[in-house]
Amino acid sequence: MSITTNATIADFGGKLLKLKHPSKACNCDMAFNLFIPSSASSSKPAPVLIYLAGLTCTGDNGAEKGFFQAKASEKGIAVAFPDTSPRGMNIEGEDESYDFGSGAGFYVDATKEPWTKGYKMYTYITEELPKAIFSEYKELDKERVSITGHSMGGHGALTLFLKNPGMYKSVSAFAPISNPSNCQWGQKAFSGYFGEDDKQRWSEHDATDLLPKYPGDTDILIDVGTGDNFYKQGQLLPENLEKAAKEAGKGVRVNYRDGYDHSYFFISSFASDHVEHAAKYLLR
Repeated sequence: MSITTNATIADFGGKLLKLKHPSKACNCDMAFNLFIPSSASSSKPAPVLIYLAGLTCTGDNGAEKGFFQAKASEKGIAVAFPDTSPRGMNIEGEDESYDFGSGAGFYVDATKEPWTKGYKMYTYITEELPKAIFSEYKELDKERVSITGHSMGGHGALTLFLKNPGMYKSVSAFAPISNPSNCQWGQKAFSGYFGEDDKQRWSEHDATDLLPKYPGDTDILIDVGTGDNFYKQGQLLPENLEKAAKEAGKGVRVNYRDGYDHSYFFISSFASDHVEHAAKYLLR
């Protein structure tokens, strides 16, 4: 699978690559960003932290505004920033709203037509993108991968981690959609991608439902801003995840950050904490 390099940018001693490759899962070319620290080499490959972005975003948002690279460079960790959905599928309705279709793949594999045509972000993130990256960049360590994300991407990070024990060394999230089956964003997405009646599949992509079933201990870091309007509107529901964790005896730490909103000012303020969290497990 060929990867095209569109730009190479010096970044905190390493390099930020603007990349594109053909995706079978998404049935289109997919763009992504990749930060490789200067310490990475084929003889000493760097572990990788995957950052999943939120609604309306691309792979550029986290790379350009998230401020992950400073701490990642210090720790010798690479960071991958994939896109949030297929692009240009020409599916009726895909560009009608910000919270469904383009920019809103929700990191699931759609089972409802016509979204099955290319909305396979679960397969893309868990299988296709890693295969492409690790076959192309021998200075990256495929055995040491962690995941984090924001909002819809926080939902993605949590569910991909919980659905694939052992695939990721750690998980964290910024303002995640923690219980999508019970919020407007999640209900719209799941109804569209799975169908209104397929509630079993909804549950299979809901972190609050998945957490009690996870085989083993967890150490999940979450940050949420108390000034986040989406938190206030009940779109995020971290308290439901906390309740599920307490009842199941799982480790979930939610930091409620006073006054912070949902923006990249919030993410960049705490990005180093999430890289440090990943480093605890990636650098063992």
